[in-house]
Amino acid sequence: MKKLFAFIAVFGILLGVSFNSVAQDETTDETAVELTDSTEMEEAIDTVAVEEVVAEEVVAEVEVKETLHKKIKVKFIEGGPEFMGIVLLCLILGLAIAIERIIYLNLASTNTNKLLLSVEEALNQGGVEAAKEVCRNTRGPVASIFYQGLDRMDEGVDVVEKSVVAYGSVQMGLLEKGITWISLFIATAPMLGFMGTVIGMIGAFDSIEAAGDISPSLVAGGIKIALLTTVGGLIVAVILQVFYNYIISKIDSIVNDMEDASISLIDILVKYNLKK
Repeated sequence: MKKLFAFIAVFGILLGVSFNSVAQDETTDETAVELTDSTEMEEAIDTVAVEEVVAEEVVAEVEVKETLHKKIKVKFIEGGPEFMGIVLLCLILGLAIAIERIIYLNLASTNTNKLLLSVEEALNQGGVEAAKEVCRNTRGPVASIFYQGLDRMDEGVDVVEKSVVAYGSVQMGLLEKGITWISLFIATAPMLGFMGTVIGMIGAFDSIEAAGDISPSLVAGGIKIALLTTVGGLIVAVILQVFYNYIISKIDSIVNDMEDASISLIDILVKYNLKK
């Protein structure tokens, strides 16, 4: 009997331990599930918050752009269509000419060192006609000057030099074509703005004279129009001046390359005649 009671006691202890372990495992699983659910909820909340912040930033940027556009439009209308329209026309025409010149000058830029090596190699291998063919297949004023010089190779180096100098002046004129109009618009836009300023001030004094009294609201309209036209003219002049200076610097760079390349071409032709 004692053995039976001992066996029952041991069995009861083991059964109790197993129940406790199962209960602990279930509690642990429930806790893990709860932690996972809470982590997923926090991540979802963070994602929604980030998306809301991004959406708010996009909406703010759109509102700023629309506000800036509306402000410019309102100020342009307040400045008066007469002078502000003419100032805007100066900006459009000046930018059109400037963009055309920039494209032309970029296409006119040539790697002069590479061209000189190609011409010299063609002269040594195929003669003058081969060198002329190289110049025909190369764009830019430097190649055109080289072609004119090579075309008069039979008349002597002195004639070639004169031809290169003369045709260089022609190419320089082509590079500077149209930039006088840009300088005209640079000078005209501020003058139109100042003219609008004077006319606006005259209108303000006319209003004072008609009313017989100096009132801030009466004078403010004319002064506001005067200042807006002045600002518009100055903005146009500044924008066009930046493009004008870039174009001038580009032309100077191309002209310097033309002069250096022309001198190098004469030296190559002199060496070629000595070899012959």
